Order: sequence, then structure tokens, then C-alpha cells
Amino acid sequence: MENKYLLILFYSAGGSVRNIAHAIADGAEEHNLNVKIRTVPKVSSVSEQVEPEIPEKDEIYCTKDDLINCSGLALGSPTRFGSMASPLKYFLDSTGDLWASNTLENTPGIVFTSTGSMHGGQEITQFNLLTYMLHHGMIILGSPYSIKQLNDTKSGGTPYGPSHVESFNNSNKLTPHEYEIAKLTGSRIAKFITKFNAY
Repeated sequence: MENKYLLILFYSAGGSVRNIAHAIADGAEEHNLNVKIRTVPKVSSVSEQVEPEIPEKDEIYCTKDDLINCSGLALGSPTRFGSMASPLKYFLDSTGDLWASNTLENTPGIVFTSTGSMHGGQEITQFNLLTYMLHHGMIILGSPYSIKQLNDTKSGGTPYGPSHVESFNNSNKLTPHEYEIAKLTGSRIAKFITKFNAY
């Protein structure tokens, strides 16, 4: 699929959300879909640039062009008191021009998150991310119960999208169920992008 790619855009402070992002990429890449994994810089409480333009390691920062040209979007954030983290919101708040021009309309999307505790606000954070997508007219894909690991997980994983519960294994490492839910959700959006772009 030339020029078609899934943009996996996330912010991760401790590594859990980053691990979900890469699990989603694993699933999408199994279907020969190109993947771009991008992050956003931290924000400062004062008016100064505190982050380098290019990160010293790991994923590079997302540009508006990455978003404009994607064939699908996977959007992830840790929970912050039941909402997305401010660095991601800061970036998303800058996309009003894309909203005004309907640029992301009919683009398929999925969301993912991580919390420190079992009831740390996963679903409401995912709804925050989904609300952004709905305002842009995107096509929402969740993690359906045909993903059998969703029925078996004792930690992360919701029908709204992949997730991780850090307190379950006291680690940012995904459990086998969490990994499979993320990977299969990545596979699902990749297959949808392929079919959607075939017409």
C-alpha cells in the first residue's frame, strides 16, 4: 500500500503507553501496512522552549503533516486524573485548522491508554481521546470481544481500546493478554485501512 500508513501518536511518561504503541505497530505491520510511530514533547509551565526540536532518543515528534497524510490514527495517552496527559492535549489542541477543513474526516482511528491502578480512569481517558476523533469526523474502531483475550484479561484491555494496568505486574511491561489485545487491535485497523482504501 504505497503512501498509506498508520500514524501511532502517543505520549508516554513511564513507558507503558509506548509499549502499547509498539504492540499495535506489530499487529499493523503483519498486514504490510507502513507505520509511523510519533510522540509529542513535554510542555512547560513557563513560556520557554525546554525540549530540543529533535528528541535525543526514541520516537521523533509528530508534525502536522504526519497527521494530515495518515491513512489511520492510533492515539494514546496515560491517564491524568481521568483525562489525557497535557502534552498530548497541547498538540491536539493545535489541530483546529484540520477540524475546520475536515482533513481527518472518514479516517479510521483507535485509542489506547495506561493507568497506575485498576480503576485509574482508563475508560474515561479513552473517551476523551475518542471525543477528539468524533469532533474530526473520524471512523472509530474499538477492540471487539472477538479478540478472545479481552474476555480473559485480569488487567488491561477494554472494548474501547487497548490498555495497561501498571499495578497488576508492577511494571510498564505489558501482560501477554494486554499485548495480544493491542496487537490484534493494530491488526484490525490495518485490515480496515486496506479494505477502505480499496474502494
